[in-house]
Amino acid sequence: MDQRKQIKSYILTNFLFSDDDSAIADGDSLIRNGVIDSTGFAELVFHLEDVFAFSVTDEEMIPANFDSIDSIDAFVARKRAG
Repeated sequence: MDQRKQIKSYILTNFLFSDDDSAIADGDSLIRNGVIDSTGFAELVFHLEDVFAFSVTDEEMIPANFDSIDSIDAFVARKRAG
């Protein structure tokens, strides 16, 4: 499974309790739409660190990096690139 699909699958399963890909668009705001709250944000960060084997710094924990599947995917790609 590619990176974006892994991220979306995790969000669908753990926050929307669905496996329906159309339940949320990749560009939809997870924060404004109430999909994740502060606890969910922490869970998401821990999951990404575990699955993709990198650390997220305090400075990186900003909505711009985690507000949508698109932004999370771009953030993970940057982290994995080095």
